[in-house]
Amino acid sequence: MSWKNTTNHYGSLSIKMHWLMVLLMILVFASIEGRVFFEKGTDLRDLFKMTHFMLGLLVFILVCARIYLRNVQVTPQITPPLSTMQAWGAKMAHLTLYVFMIAMPIFGWFVLSAKGKVIPFFGLELPALIAYDKPFGKILEGWHKDIGSWGYYLIAFHAVAGLVHHYIQKDDTLIRMLPIKKKD
Repeated sequence: MSWKNTTNHYGSLSIKMHWLMVLLMILVFASIEGRVFFEKGTDLRDLFKMTHFMLGLLVFILVCARIYLRNVQVTPQITPPLSTMQAWGAKMAHLTLYVFMIAMPIFGWFVLSAKGKVIPFFGLELPALIAYDKPFGKILEGWHKDIGSWGYYLIAFHAVAGLVHHYIQKDDTLIRMLPIKKKD
């Protein structure tokens, strides 16, 4: 399989980036949800939170790379083609996912900045984006958590849509993103 997209199938680079993002999103959510199993102030809880921060920033970097790839490569056509309304809905759903994957890491960075916390990134300490303001940091953190909760629904919708396309509509939406090239 070619690393570049074709008019019928995503290339290996796009496919690997997609599934890497899936894995990263699972780890981002698992790390923040997993922290609750440890008492506040413990090293393990702090490790889970730090992992959440770093993986979130990694999502931001990789989603920027994915957007670049989407813009320099052809997008495979869906066979049979979607209706105009479905195509528009798919574009809006993807746009929402991309906005979520860009905004949430930046939002988290703002939260840490406002709370006066270190912004870790795999051995680096990133600069604060805004000045220390603990009360504002608490407000931002609440918003970050609320929006993050909606992320579960957004991601579930994306996954279910792929399955609906495959099993109900019987088009090749899902097959185009699987590592095995579809039979032409």
